[in-house]
Amino acid sequence: MKFSILFLLIPILSYSQGRFDDVVIKTEKLTDNIFMLEGAGGNIAVLIGEDGTLMVDSQYGDLSEKIKSAIQTLSSAPIKYLVNTHWHGDHTGGNGNFNDSGATIVAHENVRERVSTDQVMKAFGREVKASPTKFWPEITFDQGMDLHMNGQDIMVIHVDNAHTDGDAFVYFVQANILHMGDVFFKDRFPFIDLGSGGTINGYIKAVQAALMISDSETKIIPGHGAMADQNDLMNYHTMLTTMKNRVQRGMAEGQSVEVMKTAGLDKEYESWGTGFIKSDVFINTIWTDLDRETN
Repeated sequence: MKFSILFLLIPILSYSQGRFDDVVIKTEKLTDNIFMLEGAGGNIAVLIGEDGTLMVDSQYGDLSEKIKSAIQTLSSAPIKYLVNTHWHGDHTGGNGNFNDSGATIVAHENVRERVSTDQVMKAFGREVKASPTKFWPEITFDQGMDLHMNGQDIMVIHVDNAHTDGDAFVYFVQANILHMGDVFFKDRFPFIDLGSGGTINGYIKAVQAALMISDSETKIIPGHGAMADQNDLMNYHTMLTTMKNRVQRGMAEGQSVEVMKTAGLDKEYESWGTGFIKSDVFINTIWTDLDRETN
């Protein structure tokens, strides 16, 4: 996980192959025909069967051959669909390679808009150039869409202005498996991309929606981190609302964001700031978002 988070926001076409030489694609079996793949980047879900293979997210382009090899050990069927949970390069960097191999890319319409035009990652001052056409989603949706293959009804559900403005959950109904993309960083403070339409309120609302979809038996795939369940998601929701309320209270009391960063607002959640997003960065994100709402 640490390796995958380290490269989260680097432009997708800028890597040398050497950066990923030591990455091993790990496969975790969730059901007889659904698997989670971990490598360097966002977690991948794979559905196999006679109708072909469906995958959710593609990590980095330099890892595509390793990912293809891992999938081929599960099934020789071609990859028919590739669903993106959002536009960031650690989830879409392999799009072009899988599209070249015949996969049809599916994503929210805002994902197509962002990968097809130059973007600025404002939080990090990085410009991300538009991707070549083969990276762009070929099938897009507004609120959601359904796919039906390999005995699964697959709901692709848009959640508004959460991690970005183009987030989607992928829910395998019969298997009761939910892939949440980066609307869920297990046991870590999340990156909320304010420059790409993300908001703290939208993020919390999206997690609430996931809690409504799930039950105690649901297997939940986070964008980053180990497999999770509804209890993990409840803890995540509690953290989000607690941190937001603490920042909101500090603002009402006239505290500056710099004071809040060192005021212990992360009490009980200190370990959550050991990942990519530190507590001061998360506090600053919440403050920035709430401040722009009131001005």
